[in-house]
Amino acid sequence: MVLLSLVASHHDLDLNVLERLQYDVHAVGRELVAATPAVTGAVVLATCNRFELYLDVDDVAHTPSARRAVADAIAARSGYAPEQVAEHLSPLTGTAASEHLFAVASGLESMVVGEREIAGQVRRALSSAREDGTTTSTLEALFQAASRASRAVESATGLGATGRSVVGVALDLAERTLPQGPAGSADWAGVRCVLVGTGSYAGASLAALKARGVRDVRVYSPSGRAGDFAAARGVRALPAGADLLAELGDVDLVVACSGAAGAVLGVDALAAARRGETRPLTVVDLALRHDVDPDVRTLPGVALVSLQSVAEHAPAEHAALGHARGLVERAADEFEADRRVRDWGPAVVAERTRVLGALEAALDAVPEGERDERRARSLRRAARSRLHAPTVAARAAARAGDAAAYAAALAELAAVEVPDAGAATARR
Repeated sequence: MVLLSLVASHHDLDLNVLERLQYDVHAVGRELVAATPAVTGAVVLATCNRFELYLDVDDVAHTPSARRAVADAIAARSGYAPEQVAEHLSPLTGTAASEHLFAVASGLESMVVGEREIAGQVRRALSSAREDGTTTSTLEALFQAASRASRAVESATGLGATGRSVVGVALDLAERTLPQGPAGSADWAGVRCVLVGTGSYAGASLAALKARGVRDVRVYSPSGRAGDFAAARGVRALPAGADLLAELGDVDLVVACSGAAGAVLGVDALAAARRGETRPLTVVDLALRHDVDPDVRTLPGVALVSLQSVAEHAPAEHAALGHARGLVERAADEFEADRRVRDWGPAVVAERTRVLGALEAALDAVPEGERDERRARSLRRAARSRLHAPTVAARAAARAGDAAAYAAALAELAAVEVPDAGAATARR
């Protein structure tokens, strides 16, 4: 078995490219596992600034065919040619793949370094794969280890404790064009806001707004789910079927993160709705697939904050980043060592079973009246003693990834002979 990850993120690609790669993304994992014999498991991690596939492939020789299958599946949905998809997805295997995921889960690869939203997204990616039936024991162990690494990084370095996030940076940028208080900063308590969306990102956005003191939040849902979302969080929902544009007359801020198919705020419609309007409007679009037409920034009195804005203004890397990366590297090495012990272990177990199992079968064949239990126990101890040193050596070699030492230890185990059960008879 080999762990293969295929990675596309804001580090290398334009967000518009990521948006196209992610079209109907959650069907890709199911399709790969169902239609590609070499791929035994798949977990898809898709966020506003990354698209990553983690695959359990049955043999290293099959990784090229697995990559081709991924390229074909995504090409069929994105409109890109398979060759273009392959160019956009960077492959990682083994320790490099696990270390990358651990860094992602810890917020070290995020648009805003140290943000904590990604930790929940990693957990939800695994949960979705479980629901789809596409996980394996290797992928389960990988993603659970990633969550542990994330918690360890936060605990040891303080990354994440500062509350930095994509939402937080976006609201920092929005603050510049919101109504100002007497102290010369945004009067958050007086801000009137419409929140578009009811998903996990909307929940994080609402929490960030409340933390800044915003009291007037109205929730709009293109899918009609605003009522339940708002009631559970103590804010007001706009009625199902409400005209969003008509609701913006007295609003200072729109935070959009629904991910709906198509813009919920178009430039022409917003221009018509704001004709003669002098009240400034700040719009924050956190949806990768654009809830808001980017051209609204050209309208008089309208300021737009997008994911691209966040990427351009994200804070500099935290001083603890070097320590965090060291923790991630050690966690990845430990995960890979454990994985090798699991993967290489069956051969060790088979040799021990060959000796101990055969000895027990032979002892069971000795008539009860003829078997000396004291001598039988002595034979068992002697057999386990001869197996102990090469077993320990094999496991140590597996953890270290030393194939030659592992093969030598396995050969030593294979040379251990099954003791003669006749030595346990009372006549001897």
